[in-house]
Amino acid sequence: MIAELGHFALILALMVAVAQTIIPLVGAHKGWSGWMAVAEPAATLQFLLTGGAFAALTYAFVTSDFSLALVTANSHTAKPMLYKVTGVWGNHEGSLLMWVMILSLFGASAAWFGQNLPATLRARVLGVQASIGVAFLAFILFTSNPFARLAVPPLNGEDLNPLLQDPGLAFHPPFLYLGYVGLSMSFSFAVAALIEGRVDAAWARWVRPWTLAAWLFLTIGIALGSWWAYYELGWGGFWFWDPVENASFMPWLLAAALLHSAIVVEKREALKSWTILLAILAFGFSLIGTFIVRSGVLTSVHAFATDPERGLFILMILGVFMIGALVLYAMRASAMEARGVFSVVSRESMLVLNNVLLAVAALIVFVGTIWPLVAEAFFERKLSVGPPFFNASFTPFMVLLAIVLPIGAILPWKRGRIGKALKSLRWPLALAVLAGALLWAMQTGRSAFGPIGIFLAVWLITGSVVDLGLRSGRGGLGDRFQRVLRLPRADWGKAVAHAGLGLTILGISAMMAYEVEDIRVAHVGEGYEVSGYTITLNGVEELRGPNYLATRADLTIERNGAEVARLFPEKRVYPVAGMPTTEAAIDLGVTRDLYLVIGDAQANGGWAVRTYIKPFANWIWLGAIIMGLGGVLSLTDRRYRIAAGARKTRATPVPMPAE
Repeated sequence: MIAELGHFALILALMVAVAQTIIPLVGAHKGWSGWMAVAEPAATLQFLLTGGAFAALTYAFVTSDFSLALVTANSHTAKPMLYKVTGVWGNHEGSLLMWVMILSLFGASAAWFGQNLPATLRARVLGVQASIGVAFLAFILFTSNPFARLAVPPLNGEDLNPLLQDPGLAFHPPFLYLGYVGLSMSFSFAVAALIEGRVDAAWARWVRPWTLAAWLFLTIGIALGSWWAYYELGWGGFWFWDPVENASFMPWLLAAALLHSAIVVEKREALKSWTILLAILAFGFSLIGTFIVRSGVLTSVHAFATDPERGLFILMILGVFMIGALVLYAMRASAMEARGVFSVVSRESMLVLNNVLLAVAALIVFVGTIWPLVAEAFFERKLSVGPPFFNASFTPFMVLLAIVLPIGAILPWKRGRIGKALKSLRWPLALAVLAGALLWAMQTGRSAFGPIGIFLAVWLITGSVVDLGLRSGRGGLGDRFQRVLRLPRADWGKAVAHAGLGLTILGISAMMAYEVEDIRVAHVGEGYEVSGYTITLNGVEELRGPNYLATRADLTIERNGAEVARLFPEKRVYPVAGMPTTEAAIDLGVTRDLYLVIGDAQANGGWAVRTYIKPFANWIWLGAIIMGLGGVLSLTDRRYRIAAGARKTRATPVPMPAE
């Protein structure tokens, strides 16, 4: 009965979404306030209905209702309760339902918190947002019904993919979807502005909080996914340039570009056309990511579905929304004429360079991700594009981006002097060069990633400090400190986010340059040396978990005769799923991680053991957390809330010229 109610709620949500798409858009076109007012209650009702359907599916998983095909395929009575709940979105149908629920949540949020938007713009934004809901609700109901019943329910389920039975799954997908789907609001604002024929500073202030929220959630989601890959997959890496990893990274890069370009629209009434295009493309790449995950065209450990029919449906959704938006974009080109003028040396120019670097980086990731598919389809060749390509082609653009960020942050608007900017940054530059040179002198025959990484990290972090210091003005140290504390949160957010990027760059560079890897056969009671650490295999035992069998090793790590850690890596086998997993054991440290993986038993009585020493590994995720904190600080700045500046811009939209 509960499942039928959930299915019925989805059907009603589709009907409400259709009404929310048509009535407000017609009302905005005709100027009928009553029709426009339908958008707000419809958005709330759509969210309540999709939320109800999601709650019904969660209830089915929690109670192990194996009359539902989805529960049977992705759950088991012996599975811990946490994984019964996370199993709701650990599959194609359930994750898609979460996608639609979050989509409706963003639409409802625009209705709840957008009261100070002009009525016509609000109606159009909610109408466009609902049209996306129509497409995905139809996708669920016609191809991916999560409430499909089985004629003869089994006594037990087939269990969830063991790789997904991890606490990280409880947080990684929801945050990632909040970021993916959050970019739909930027898209809706862009299309609504094109329909209305007005792109101005007020529009930029309205779109920035939504883009910032999406970027923030994507940052957290990507960091959680990276951390999950680091400790769960047992490969010792944090990023593998997997197609699904790239699918979330590309929208993140474009969202970062959109955030920076929207600043120029807000401050200088320039880059309007480019900003609108970025808003369209950022959501477009989110849809491309959805296609990659659910079409089966590319293989990934993260993929949810391999049904070409579903992939074709998503491709149709992508085509309709992207082609429609780009046609409208071309038709409204005259409404996006730039007003602000700026010189080559200015903050605007640096933000343009920032955008170019981010956009090209996203394009490189896209080409590397999709090229194997193109080669197979058109050239009948099977290719694999791996980390060497991405590292060689992507890294230079990120290095350039890190170099220009501190300079662009302190240059004035409209016109500046590069010499004056560099003079202000002379101490950060000196410290960065000194740190890089010192590291270069200390190493022998190692990668250049280390010195370059520390140079960029020190440059970004100290550059952010100088940026805040310059905004404090002149005077005594106490007065300047007080003025720094009173700076707008957006200024603090920018500096903190840039510093967080510096920490992440430092962690990545250190791991790539100085990681130590050792693979050997270890015997019980014998120790071996790895980079100054003595590792002893004390024993191996067989254990039984709630729904798995495990082989667990007991290893002691010592340095200079003192015990540093005792670790217990495992190999697990899930009998129901018939699938093994590797559970790495990690001793976390501020400057290094000790990472151990137990392998198979060997013919001579030993065990395969992989040992990694990973310098500054945790700085990667610390930097991501700090970047997220910067996003939170900026998001709480009252100037950039959705209503900011709206009261000043209630003018009627400028009529469009005849086509």
